[in-house]
Amino acid sequence: MTTGEQERVDNLLDAQRHAEELFEAVTARGLIRPGVGERALSDEIRDLANEMFGVTKHWHKRIVRAGENTLETFRANPPDRIIADDDILFLDFGPIFEDWEADFGRTYVLGEDPLKHRLAAALPRIWDAGREYFRAHPDVTGAELFDHVVELSEQDGWHFGGEIAGHLVGEFPHENISGDDIESYVAPGSSGPMRRRDASGRECHWILEVHLVEPGRQFGGFYEELLDLP
Repeated sequence: MTTGEQERVDNLLDAQRHAEELFEAVTARGLIRPGVGERALSDEIRDLANEMFGVTKHWHKRIVRAGENTLETFRANPPDRIIADDDILFLDFGPIFEDWEADFGRTYVLGEDPLKHRLAAALPRIWDAGREYFRAHPDVTGAELFDHVVELSEQDGWHFGGEIAGHLVGEFPHENISGDDIESYVAPGSSGPMRRRDASGRECHWILEVHLVEPGRQFGGFYEELLDLP
C-alpha cells in the first residue's frame, strides 16, 4: 500500500471512529428518549457533533426514523414523528470530519418488545455475515453482494427494506468520486468488481448497509459502517 493510500485509509477509519464516539455520546447523554420529535433529535445530534468535533457539514441528509417511519428508504421524507415509549428507531448520519466522510447507522429499542429487540440484534449479525461473504469472494460485484445480503435477511426471517446495500465512500464531496453511476452502489445492476481503483487510480472503499423489516411490515431497523476497512 502506498503512503497516500495508507493516509486515505487512516482518514476514513478516523472518521468512522469519530462517528462511533458521537453515537456513544448520544446514548450516554440520554438523547434517545420518548417524547422528542425525530427532527428535534436530529438537530440535537447535529449540535452535539459540532460541540464534540467541530462538525459543520454532513454529506447526506441527517436521518432519525422511529416507528412506522423505519420502513422508509433513504430517499423518502416521511412526516416528523414523536418517539413513543416502546418505539424502535434508527439514526443514519454522514458527518464530515476534516473533509472525510463517515457514514454510520445504528438501531435502538425503547421498551421491552421482544420482536423489536430481536430485529435490532439481527442487524449486526447479518451485517457481519455480509462482510464475511465480501472477504471470501475477491471478485464479488455490487449486485452479487446485494443479492447475498437480501438472502441472509430472508433466511433469518426478515424482509430486506433497502433499495441498495451500500455505496462508495471517501473524500468529501462524495459526488466527485464516482457520481450517480450504479457501479457506485451495492445494488442490482452493479456488475463491476467491488475491489477496483477509481478513475483517479485510488482504491475504492465501501460502506455496507443493512435495512431489515419485520414480517408484518410494521417497523424496521438499520445498520451501516465501513465494509472493507480495516
